[in-house]
Amino acid sequence: MKVTSGRVQRPAKSRENKMQTRILKQDLTGNFENKENELSDGLNKKRLQILLKGYGEYPTKYRMFIWRSLLQLPENHTAFSNLLDKGIHVAFLNLEKTYPIKSRKLLRVLQRTLSALAHWSTIFSDTPYLPLLAFPFVKLFQNNQLICFEVVATLIINWCQHWFEYFPNPPINVLSMIENVLAFHDKELLQHFIEHDITSQLYAWPLLETVFSEVLTREEWLKLFDNIFSNHPSFLLMTVVAYNICSRAPLLNCDLKDDFETVEDMQAEVDQQRVEDEAWYEKQEQLRKAEETRREMLLQEEEKMIQQRERLAAVKRELKVKEMHLQEAARRRLLQLQQEQREMELRRLDDEIERKIHMRDREIAATAKDLEMRHLELESQKRLYEKNLTRNQEAVAKEMREDADACRRKADLEEHMFHRLIGMDQTQNQKTQKLIEENLAKAEQACLNTDWHIQALHKQRCHDLHRNECYQEMAKLLRKNRRKEIEILNAMREREAEKREEAEEKDLHLKSEKKASTLSEASRKWFLEKEINDALHAQHACNKVVPRCYTERVASSCLPRNSELNGISAVESSTQSSLNQRKAYWDSMEPDLMARVRNLRQRLATQARNRCQTPHLLAT
Repeated sequence: MKVTSGRVQRPAKSRENKMQTRILKQDLTGNFENKENELSDGLNKKRLQILLKGYGEYPTKYRMFIWRSLLQLPENHTAFSNLLDKGIHVAFLNLEKTYPIKSRKLLRVLQRTLSALAHWSTIFSDTPYLPLLAFPFVKLFQNNQLICFEVVATLIINWCQHWFEYFPNPPINVLSMIENVLAFHDKELLQHFIEHDITSQLYAWPLLETVFSEVLTREEWLKLFDNIFSNHPSFLLMTVVAYNICSRAPLLNCDLKDDFETVEDMQAEVDQQRVEDEAWYEKQEQLRKAEETRREMLLQEEEKMIQQRERLAAVKRELKVKEMHLQEAARRRLLQLQQEQREMELRRLDDEIERKIHMRDREIAATAKDLEMRHLELESQKRLYEKNLTRNQEAVAKEMREDADACRRKADLEEHMFHRLIGMDQTQNQKTQKLIEENLAKAEQACLNTDWHIQALHKQRCHDLHRNECYQEMAKLLRKNRRKEIEILNAMREREAEKREEAEEKDLHLKSEKKASTLSEASRKWFLEKEINDALHAQHACNKVVPRCYTERVASSCLPRNSELNGISAVESSTQSSLNQRKAYWDSMEPDLMARVRNLRQRLATQARNRCQTPHLLAT
């Protein structure tokens, strides 16, 4: 049997039943309000709650406007139109068979809203209680389907967000919270439920599925949702507990499960305002107890904090003392380590000084040894040059004597002597060329040796750049010595080239003389042959002329021979004089050059020794 309850006044609570609740005063000036309380359209959530607490409901004229502001609906027409364009969802094609509704318009609006929700999230297509939850809102907003859809979606997202954690089963976690709250406020009723095997799925879940639409009238339901939308989402659970507490009298009289279902299904004879007040008192009582518990916890935490601070101060003092001891020990270790490092550094510097002194002595000894070796090399080169010069002079003199002897022996054989002279000339040219090549090879070898010494000195200089200035000065002096030696060698080469040019000029003069003598011999031979032919022709004419002609021929033949011998002796004497002059020149230049080289090396060695001794004195 359904009993429709009209509007009743708030019942007066007795002093025994009245709960002492401490309500914290809040500043209503708006300076310290949370930004979450600021709503669109100039509304304020705190002011609306004060208005609701004073009048019990919002004005009917502005209720929808206030709900839209509290829920902060986006009013997204485009998204809703896209959902509607997808048509009726398959899960709600036969909705009228399950939920027969007389109004076709209301059925279509419900069908479209449920289809939009199913298209929006597929889980809603398998939610059996979705039509029961959405129907009161569809009936309320049947002329504005967009607002209806957004209100239902906002309710599901914010107030029903934990209902799908055990889907498709009922939300066990939410029902457990309701049971815990009921145990806190009315243990007798909960014990009665337990004794008769009545679970929260029977006394709480049907109320949540239908959002109280089947147990309250329209006006009561609107007032209830004025409070639900204005408070925290937990207020809905408190309302379920408050409804059962307000209906505890008929519920305690029920002994069978069917009786409980009948009481839950019918429209209970409870005062909706009393349900709201009871839910509000329960919430405030929990807040009060939570505040007292929090104060006790704060006092305990303060005591613990004081004890921790005392322990922390003691620990800090101990740590400070330990830190001071550690710092003192570290300072002592550091001082000892620094002293050891300084001693090691002094020993290392002493070793380095000794090593450098030893290396300097070795360098000086090596330099002196190199200078001595260089002096010996120059002496050996001098003797070799003298030996080669003497050998060349002897070879030239011998060659000239052989040429003179050959000319004396072969004077009667002019033509054979001419060919022999040509052969000897070629031999002499080959020997001269060979001698020049040998001298050139020796000069190149000397140049290569000098380059090798220069490269060695350059590498030594690059290596000695990392040493002190003493070795750099020594390297510079050595390079200067090498450069002066190279200059001397270049001067000697230039002198040698000049002498070679002079010898070549004299050879050309000799060749021209020989060519002139050859031409004279050829003309003389031609003259003799002509005379002989004339004599042969005239032999038959006059026999007396023969001895005369023979005498003339002998005289004429002796005359050129004597002239040739005179020319050969003159050439030999000129060659001998040039060789004697060259030897005298080299003999006069050699002591001077050797003295200059010796003085230069002594001066360089003295400077290097002085430079090396100066850093040693500074180091000591």
